[in-house]
Amino acid sequence: MKQALLIFVKNLIHGQVKTRLAATVGNDMALTVYQKLLQHTVTITHQLTLNKIVFYSNSLVETDIWKNNVYNKQLQSGIDLGERMQNAFIAAFENGNNRVAIIGSDCFELTSTIILKAFENLKNNDVVIGPAKDGGYYLLAIKKNHPQLFQNINWSTDEVLKQTLSVCNNLNLSVYLLPELTDIDNENDLNKIKDKLFSPKEIQV
Repeated sequence: MKQALLIFVKNLIHGQVKTRLAATVGNDMALTVYQKLLQHTVTITHQLTLNKIVFYSNSLVETDIWKNNVYNKQLQSGIDLGERMQNAFIAAFENGNNRVAIIGSDCFELTSTIILKAFENLKNNDVVIGPAKDGGYYLLAIKKNHPQLFQNINWSTDEVLKQTLSVCNNLNLSVYLLPELTDIDNENDLNKIKDKLFSPKEIQV
């Protein structure tokens, strides 16, 4: 049984990460926050015994926090988020993986235990979803490609989870829901976890 964890990340480019957050806290702080979110994602995934694949948004980076002996590295391909995710899943299944989950790098509440729980519950369910409080999801896991999950979804809106569950219902797919967590998308989200994200010696938000 081969299991893969797909990790979607944005390249660390000033002014191009956490843009909704940057609108109120500035690009410098947004970049710092995203660096910390990336480090958190490394921390909770590097020990997992899964095929771990990092998908960069713009370009591959050979030397960074994603160690080459731990993570495979690929480039996202597709017009919108749905197409990029679908292509990543297709590649993972074509490489012989039987269970595949995808996560982003925006959820500071995500843990190794929750990721492993997703794979465990995928044994007896067609789809596992980690709902986000903003109406999206922080994790999606499947064991067979279902293109409809990535089509006609209003990405980056509060309709994503609802529309995805509707697709599952229409396809008669069984769904397991993980705990609801918060993605860090705006200043309000950041304020809830800034004491955990920043040490007392660091500049506070």
